Amino acid sequence: MAAKESKPIMTFIIMLIALGASIILATMYGGVIIPFEETVRILLSLFPFVHFDYDPMYETILVQIRFARVVVAGLVGAALAISGVVMQSLFRNPMADPGIIGVSSGGAFGGVMAIYFGLSAVHSLFIPLLGFLMALLTLFTVYMISTNHGKTSMLTLLLTGIAISSFLSACTSLLISFSNAGVMLQIVQWLMGDLNGRDWSHVQILIGPVLLGMAIFMYYANDLDIFLLGEEQAQNMGISIQRTRNLLLVAASLVTGMSVALTGAIGFVGLIVPHMVRMIIGPVHKHLLLNSALAGAAFLILADLLARLIIRPAEIQIGIITAFLGAPFFLYLIIRHKKKGEL
Repeated sequence: MAAKESKPIMTFIIMLIALGASIILATMYGGVIIPFEETVRILLSLFPFVHFDYDPMYETILVQIRFARVVVAGLVGAALAISGVVMQSLFRNPMADPGIIGVSSGGAFGGVMAIYFGLSAVHSLFIPLLGFLMALLTLFTVYMISTNHGKTSMLTLLLTGIAISSFLSACTSLLISFSNAGVMLQIVQWLMGDLNGRDWSHVQILIGPVLLGMAIFMYYANDLDIFLLGEEQAQNMGISIQRTRNLLLVAASLVTGMSVALTGAIGFVGLIVPHMVRMIIGPVHKHLLLNSALAGAAFLILADLLARLIIRPAEIQIGIITAFLGAPFFLYLIIRHKKKGEL
């Protein structure tokens, strides 16, 4: 097998190992540290027809409390990473991220509304529900404004997304300013990204959209390769540019919106993970998407582990961890592309 062909496969194996290691570490550590052997036995026993003896108390902590949160972190990390791959390819810009057309701001505003009006106290699922609906409404509004006679201008789409994102951020700030101290604290913590209290009901909400989005992206992986060559080249090769681009943007936006609605605004995952994976294995999307999904999942699981351990027994918001890691990398990208004359 040629080295060029084996590199993505080796990277995929390494990413699988990294994901498995991150899951073990994240389920081991917390308020109670579960021994490594017990953790592995319990995790393996989750598979059909596999059973090991283990301490029932550890099983309750791992399966009922920690593992659901780890799965949510993995799904959100994978969702943001693959959405980042698609956004960067469609915009042909390595600094594009899933929030570039305002969907993240829409999802965040919906979650803040649920907290501000007390709906989150009625049921915890009101935050993701309202967040998703606002993300969907934001996407529809951006498309309505930027589409003319059935054609969507990417520049208009981008500028509209920036404008609406700024407006929604102002609306969010307005609700915060009207909130009492308790509600304000809850809103600010959620806006910084929050995985605390995520359980299997959240996994059930998120797993379908993420798998559907991944399936759509993989189906159009070859088209995404051609999009990198430019729209004229894509059109000459028989690709329906408008339809394909719109479908991919909608899928990426809704996957992002659902993630933001469940966990709050978690930045930079969709920026740094695809770019780093692309630097390792290149731009071929059938490999890039799979490896980015695994790397994004492992990255966010480890970021959440850090958020839980740094000031244990308290925890900091996961968005702070991703911002500390992502902001320097974003500045590195700017400097790197500036030196190349691309900015």
